[in-house]
Amino acid sequence: MLGAIAGDIIGSVYEANPIKTTEFPLFGERATFTDDTVLTVATAYSILNQVGYAESYKDFGRAYPHSGYGGSFIGWLLSESSEPYNSWGNGSAMRVSPVGFAFDSEKEVLKEAAASARVTHNHPEGIKGAQATALAVFLARTENDRESIKSEIAGRFDYDLDRTLDEIRPGYRFDVSCRGTVPEAVICFLESNSFEDAVRKAVSLGGDSDTLACITGGIAQAYYKKIPSEIVSQTKERLPEEFIRILDEFSNKYIR
Repeated sequence: MLGAIAGDIIGSVYEANPIKTTEFPLFGERATFTDDTVLTVATAYSILNQVGYAESYKDFGRAYPHSGYGGSFIGWLLSESSEPYNSWGNGSAMRVSPVGFAFDSEKEVLKEAAASARVTHNHPEGIKGAQATALAVFLARTENDRESIKSEIAGRFDYDLDRTLDEIRPGYRFDVSCRGTVPEAVICFLESNSFEDAVRKAVSLGGDSDTLACITGGIAQAYYKKIPSEIVSQTKERLPEEFIRILDEFSNKYIR
């Protein structure tokens, strides 16, 4: 899941300043973790400690309150209630990559991804986006066959993965929906030739760049197995010690 977090940090600079090129500095002075990272770590914490997702999302969200959460999530975060709010947004997909690493069958991955989404994003598209992302991570680490991954995700979730990035990029704009984010992020992985290339392609679409790169980065880590050491070190330099401890514990247990 470090790949997802690296993608979030790299993409954070360009969320408000979209670019349409793969040529950009990976880590600038303003590169920082956002809500994507906070909630990805919270997902990993829930899995490691068998804590409910809603509880972890509230605990971590409240501990890191200025991380760029959406308005509906902030309302949920600050509420005494933990009822979901029927979101179809990409927040369910950006935080789910640990599920794809931790569980060992498609059935388990789909069930757990839905559980992680449902505490907030109980709209069918919100659940579907989380399941598609988690399953792509699982397939990338187990099947290692791009065409099989493409076929399974497209067929199961009715996502159009036959478009190319050159076709998507010119007209693509900021989109917070799962349906307008997850397929594009998967295509960035499918067209990539390395972990770094996948993340660069995700940012180059010019949309919700931190979330696109977060989703793509999780899949790319699962597929390519290794993240360049400079990206790992630059990513960890920008994380609280608490996050690094959880990342290390999760990696030692689940990343194979």
